[in-house]
Amino acid sequence: MKLYHHPLSGHSHRAHLFASLLGLPHELIEVDLKSGAHKTPDFLALNPFGQVPVLDDSGSIVSDSNAILVYLAKTSGRAEWLPDDAKGSAAIQRWLSVAAGQLAYGPAAARLITVFGRNFNPEEVIERAHALLALVEAHLADRDWLVGNGPTIADVALYSYIASAPEGNVDLSGYPKVTAFLRRIEALPGFVPFAKTPVGLAAAA
Repeated sequence: MKLYHHPLSGHSHRAHLFASLLGLPHELIEVDLKSGAHKTPDFLALNPFGQVPVLDDSGSIVSDSNAILVYLAKTSGRAEWLPDDAKGSAAIQRWLSVAAGQLAYGPAAARLITVFGRNFNPEEVIERAHALLALVEAHLADRDWLVGNGPTIADVALYSYIASAPEGNVDLSGYPKVTAFLRRIEALPGFVPFAKTPVGLAAAA
């Protein structure tokens, strides 16, 4: 199993983290985003959208980090990570949509400014980040996990960009439930940390 990734991509870490939590052996293949390797014909043959991560499971190609989470949960037969019942599946999908929406346009976008030099409005995306964090904090008021009584791919989908939110100048200190949630994920067997951004990378981008 090969995972095409970039070490500073939260989407890539999301896929790498889940494969590690499942104990699935996988080879990490770094895609040099700065040189445009994700836009070459060879890579576009794997993912026409030109984005990481991409999973190559013995010729079965899966792109999009959330799709990879679903694929790995299903192929590994680990139903505890992705329930088969309608209510559980719907609850998971709700949070995957949050990961692709509010999370991407809030904490992830704030981090893109400082890490990759993207031209977003800092005040706007940081405000979005705090709006999302307030919702997650309230949701976790009486529960340890986003869905059900144990970790699911919903938790994995949100972890990387919430954990790295301070890199985008999003302060997590006012969200004790969220912080405790991050620590629970980090305590899971097989957890792998998200790479810290080298100082000066954004300035050099």
